[in-house]
Amino acid sequence: MKGLLQRVSQARVEVAGEVVGAIDHGLLVLVGIEPQDDRATADKLLQRLLRYRVFNDAQGRMNASLQDVGGGLLLVSQFTLAADTRKGLRPGFSTAAAPDKAAELFDYLLSQARAAHPLVATGRFGADMQVHLVNSGPVTIMLEV
Repeated sequence: MKGLLQRVSQARVEVAGEVVGAIDHGLLVLVGIEPQDDRATADKLLQRLLRYRVFNDAQGRMNASLQDVGGGLLLVSQFTLAADTRKGLRPGFSTAAAPDKAAELFDYLLSQARAAHPLVATGRFGADMQVHLVNSGPVTIMLEV
């Protein structure tokens, strides 16, 4: 499972012109699910997202987590993160989980996130989404579990 996290001052997801998820200060995470991923993988990714230290502390160092700063978490499914780009000029998607499995695992990740953190929003699985963000820093990090 891959999570491309971006520290944001604000982010939102729109589907057909409607805002379906939005946060202010926090993390926007694009989530890619692969065939070998399971609930344990999702749990591990969530714990890392909540505790990964990418926010500034009082001394201006990246030493504070999402939980420490009380920021929002915006989770967006993105199967293209699992693309195979090793050869050719077009990505292959055989390395992405099947849609049914990916939807189940993404829903599980989302439910666990909502149980563990007070400010969680999401896009819409499988939809054509427009993601708007203001990347703070910029800070963008790929987490793989």
